Amino acid sequence: MQSDWATENLQVIRTLMERSALYRRALAPTTLVAGTLGTLGAIGGFRWATGSGVQFCVYWLVVGVLTIAACFLVIRRQALQAGEAFWSPPTRRVVQAMLPALVFGLVLGLVLSFSDPDEGLVLFLVFVWIGLYGSALHAAGFFMPRGIRLFGWLLIAGISAALLGLLLIQPDDTGLDLSNGIMGSAFGLLHLVYGGYLFATEKRRPAA
Repeated sequence: MQSDWATENLQVIRTLMERSALYRRALAPTTLVAGTLGTLGAIGGFRWATGSGVQFCVYWLVVGVLTIAACFLVIRRQALQAGEAFWSPPTRRVVQAMLPALVFGLVLGLVLSFSDPDEGLVLFLVFVWIGLYGSALHAAGFFMPRGIRLFGWLLIAGISAALLGLLLIQPDDTGLDLSNGIMGSAFGLLHLVYGGYLFATEKRRPAA
């Protein structure tokens, strides 16, 4: 039994290493899809997610669920085109690595959706969401190309700097528009930039 478990793990590690380039190609379209939906979500959020804290939480939870679903559809389509199983052992490893941080972020958002949070608490939730997401990407990066870990660190460092900046500056306006703008910047624009970088550098790679 122990030997079978070790053999399976070695096979998964070997497969992950072999598929490093494939994961890199898969990252470009999924990141662009996530960035597009995040940007559109922020644009819509300035109209539909600034009425109350509950409205903001529910709106962005829906955007997040739709984005994850869209990314999974893109990955599934790529797996079918490559003639590979979608829910493969490497895919399970990646999902398991990301799941704890994502589940906690979901639960936190749901709890605040039922507690009528004020603008300050919503802004704090935004920082936590981005930090958890960056942590999830960093965890998944141990099974994927190094760039995804660096992107996770970029999100964590950026939101940490923004938090320190707000504490030092203490702006008068910390309303829902600011929270919505931060969400759009992190989950929209940064993803578009990173996805564009992946797409451009992949195009420049010589054919094998």
